[in-house]
Amino acid sequence: MSTAQSNAVKVIALSAASIALLSACGEPKATPMDDEYAGNSGESVQSQEEKSKTDGKAAGDTADGGDATKNRDDANSATSDKQDTGNYADGDYSINGQYGPVGEDTIDVHLTVKDQNVTAVEIVGHPFTSISKKHQNDFAKAVPDAVVGKPLKDLKVDKLAGASWTSEAFNKALEVARQEASIQ
Repeated sequence: MSTAQSNAVKVIALSAASIALLSACGEPKATPMDDEYAGNSGESVQSQEEKSKTDGKAAGDTADGGDATKNRDDANSATSDKQDTGNYADGDYSINGQYGPVGEDTIDVHLTVKDQNVTAVEIVGHPFTSISKKHQNDFAKAVPDAVVGKPLKDLKVDKLAGASWTSEAFNKALEVARQEASIQ
């Protein structure tokens, strides 16, 4: 085998190894925004702390004896510690969705649920690049038309406004919102 062929084989092997290592890295993740690891939506730390005391919990929900603390040992958990029961409490829910080849982009998803339906949605993007910023902005503009007025149960969006990864992260956030909103 010539030196050129040997170098070509090495490049191919290195490329294959890199692809294999990065293949699992792009998996979107979502976590409730009720803990110290929640994403920064541009709000002050104080306003985030105040909001986190009520977000992810329905107003007036005292089934847990007033203890709003949740077990968050793994800050990168892709799900809530609750089960999706298909029956959802009215309230405001905030979830941070992470995505990208190495999880560099995030979106904050703020949902309002009333009578089992999504009544409001807001997306706050935290892009890593200007390309991500464009996709997140376009997605944020398109998502209300796709979800407001729809039942939370089984809600899922397809690629919106050309933002496939943002859509995937949003769908993960919806899964967590269903778990957090579930009446146990």
